[in-house]
Formats: sequence, C-alpha cells, structure tokens
Amino acid sequence: MLDADIYEALGYTVRRKPTRLATRRTPAGGIYQHGGFWKTLGAVSADIDVAISLLRHRAPGWSWSLQCLAGEEAMAFQALVAECSGQGAMGSLALCAAMLRALARRDPPSPVETEESEAGSDARLTET
Repeated sequence: MLDADIYEALGYTVRRKPTRLATRRTPAGGIYQHGGFWKTLGAVSADIDVAISLLRHRAPGWSWSLQCLAGEEAMAFQALVAECSGQGAMGSLALCAAMLRALARRDPPSPVETEESEAGSDARLTET
C-alpha cells in the first residue's frame, strides 16, 4: 500500500489490486499509468533501483545524493534531492522522502486549490 501511495504522490494514476486477491504468491499492489501504458508497481519503498528510476523519470536533471550514516541510529540513510532532505532506515525510503519533499516544493498548487484557499482566507477576513 505504501508503494501505491508513493506513486500517487508522484503524480501517477494508480489502480490498486483488491486485497481479497492478494496472496503470498501474488502480493498486494497494482498498476500505474506511465504515458499510454500500464505497468506493474515497483517496490519503490524497498528497492533503491526503482526509487532512482522514478526520480530520474519524474525529475530529470535534478541533483541528488544518498549517504549511509554509520552509527546506531534507526535512521541510517540520508538523502538530498534538490536541496530537500529525507531520512530513513533504508536508502530507498530516504530517497522517496527527499524526492516527495522536493516535488511538493516545486509543484505549484492547482488552480482549484488556489481559488479555494483564497476564498477561505477572504471569508476569514470578512467574518471578523
């Protein structure tokens, strides 16, 4: 479920497999739309290669780095994507966290969100 959530946060359209169809041989997951094709969800939260592939596709040309921090801390990895950091117990999770923060900072809100927030702020100003 986490992988599907990450794909959706990255802007992909995701179709989730019904949980009643998931077994040990066919785990829960789904497919995502990549251009005109539907592809199987990769384990972006557990596979660094999948996380890097998504980062390169979603944000080509961005600078990024990943470090393994030696120590006894639970957060053993630290990633930096376009000046946004992320930490995680696994490199893929740290990279996903930093990537999502960087994309959230870069992507402007949709026109609907902007109109709703402006209407909400105007209403608050007139209520006083």
